[in-house]
Amino acid sequence: MAHNIFFYMLLGLIAGSFSGIVGIGGGVILVPAFIYFLGFSVHQAQGTTLALMVPPIGILAAWTYYHQGYVDLKVALFVALGFLIGGLLGAKLAVFLPNAILKKIFALTLLVLGTKMLFTK
Repeated sequence: MAHNIFFYMLLGLIAGSFSGIVGIGGGVILVPAFIYFLGFSVHQAQGTTLALMVPPIGILAAWTYYHQGYVDLKVALFVALGFLIGGLLGAKLAVFLPNAILKKIFALTLLVLGTKMLFTK
């Protein structure tokens, strides 16, 4: 598939739509897409996904949920602070791990979370 601005925006639209619909992080969609469609290494895919999260890209989706009473600002603030520190620590570890190990960690994480959600009420 041609790698152009239209494709990149379409990928963002798909990831953003899933994020808005089910609350998943864009990385669940974007990391595999960057690896398999763009040929990125796992490190490149994760780094690029983290870089695009820097601006407040989720602000409009969050605003929509907030207006419906579905946002707990206190929880969001403290989770965001933890995420800020955890993201730094995780990134410092990830850059030293081989691509094959990172790919397995990512896949296992999705498998465990998906299985738990599929088989619990």
